Order: sequence, then C-alpha cells, then structure tokens
Amino acid sequence: MNKLHVSARMKIRDGKLEGFKQQAAEIIRQTKEKDTGTLQYDWFLSSDLKECEIREVYESSEALAGHKHNLRQALKRLFEEFAYDHTVVLYGDPSPQLLEGAKIMMPDVEIKVYSFLQGLESGREARRDLKGDLS
Repeated sequence: MNKLHVSARMKIRDGKLEGFKQQAAEIIRQTKEKDTGTLQYDWFLSSDLKECEIREVYESSEALAGHKHNLRQALKRLFEEFAYDHTVVLYGDPSPQLLEGAKIMMPDVEIKVYSFLQGLESGREARRDLKGDLS
C-alpha cells in the first residue's frame, strides 16, 4: 500500500473562530463515521488563532479521494463560511487520477507534491529515479 501524508493549511475568517471550531468538530465526526482509509486526521490552531493546519494520513490515493467525496458538503461549508487561503502538501506518490480530480474539485487551491527520498524506516530505499547522486 502507498500511504499518503497530507498537510493542509488555511486561514480563519475574522470573527469566525467559534463557527470554524464547530465545523471542524462536525468534519471530524463525519470522518470517523464515513471514512475507512483515514489513518490520521489531526487539526491544529496557530497560537494567534488565525490559522489551522491539518495533518492527515491515508492508506492510499483511493482513501484520500473517498475522504474528499464523503466530506464534500461539510468542507464546502467550511470554506464558504469560515476559512480561506487553502494550501495542500501531499507527501508520497499520489495517483494521477487523484491529482487530476483535485485540480478539478479545487482549482483555486495550491497543491504541492513531495515524493519520498529517504528516511529512518527499515526496508525503505532512497528513490534512485531522482536526478543527482544520493551519496
């Protein structure tokens, strides 16, 4: 399985913090009820309470696509009423279908993708298909 790690960041509209918190709780509730491939879904507020970052982990590209589908109405309300300036960073190797769908569903959202290079996990090899010497 190809896990995907996601970091999503957004700004909270002025005067909308309490509504934002309530909508976040609703989104988390729905994630617990509807999703099957979401492994982590943690929301963090900045110290000035003006930004939020969500740390997410999914079993696969299909699990992330399923999450977005399951939460489409709740996420739509979040961005229409409580948040703006949404950016997403994907860590892993998302499927081309996921990336194409993201561009269609979220045309105004900046999405960056980082492929795994090297880490501490045993059995994981540095990607050799990247240009340059890894030594």
